[in-house]
Amino acid sequence: MPSANKVAWAQLRVGIVAAVAMILLAALVLLITGRTSFFAPKANLYTFLKDSAALASGANVRINGILAGRVASVELTGSTQPDRVVKVTLEVERRLLPQIPSNSIAAMAAENLLGSKYINIQKGDSPVPVQPGAELKAKDTSEFDEVLRSSYNLLGGLRATLERIDRIVAVVESGEGSIGKLIFDTQLYNNLNRTAGEANRLMAQINSGQGTIGKLMYDDAIVTDVRNSIARFNVLLDDLQAGKGTAGKLLKDEKLYAELRSTMAEYRKIAADLNSGKGTAGKLLKDEDLHKQILATMNRVDTLFDKINSGQGTLGQLVVNPQMYESLNGASREIHEFLKAFRSNPKKYLSIKLNLF
Repeated sequence: MPSANKVAWAQLRVGIVAAVAMILLAALVLLITGRTSFFAPKANLYTFLKDSAALASGANVRINGILAGRVASVELTGSTQPDRVVKVTLEVERRLLPQIPSNSIAAMAAENLLGSKYINIQKGDSPVPVQPGAELKAKDTSEFDEVLRSSYNLLGGLRATLERIDRIVAVVESGEGSIGKLIFDTQLYNNLNRTAGEANRLMAQINSGQGTIGKLMYDDAIVTDVRNSIARFNVLLDDLQAGKGTAGKLLKDEKLYAELRSTMAEYRKIAADLNSGKGTAGKLLKDEDLHKQILATMNRVDTLFDKINSGQGTLGQLVVNPQMYESLNGASREIHEFLKAFRSNPKKYLSIKLNLF
């Protein structure tokens, strides 16, 4: 059997371990709750609300957002006054009472839209601090309720958005739509894969200097030609800036510029004369009588051509009468043969008769 000393030592070790565990548990509680002054003296303050809004005992009490204590109790007062239906006992560290002016206001607040509620003491401007057991004026909770209602609407909208996102994800997972086909359609994947392969081959050809783009990137002769062309273009620009050549003179020669302005002025004058009906060209544009005469002449010419096309007159017969054309053609052929025979033997057709008396 173990001796009494060993049993006592074992019990002592168990007690030490239990004490350390309790200390660690207390430290963990302090870290979780944020109460770093667990053993500090406390003082009670009171406030009254018309609705607790699910505020529970143990909730935090803050001074302008700084942790100062906890809610000791939330209970009904039995009063019929609308603003004093619920009594809230605030347990605040006594050392912080000088930081709370007597006209401070206790307001309901929430950590976040879904978080637990707490009491936030908004500091007033009175130089007199509160005393233990004092009553703080409560802020109307209707504003807080309105914030909660608006947050519910926001949550409802967020829920609807999440539902739409779920539907979209379901469509994508079923392979429908462009994104779904892009993810699940093997044919589209294969097409994209082939396209990527072709792009890789194209880049390989370009990197190897094949094709027009590859030669533009890697062929020194083409690069030299491009550089020479750019150099010639720069020389051309320099000549223009220096006033060389026709274009350069147009840019730099003031005399040529003045002559061009003078010529343009003359052209404008001619155009003005034409518009005013001066000169032959102006009369052709503006004179109604001359216009009518030209139309009459054109009508007579049209009539003449109509007669010729209909076979009237000599020219008309020449155009439409084949017999007359053949007669003229035969006469012309006979004259041609006569002239040919005459040139070959003129004595046959020329005779000189001499008479003496």
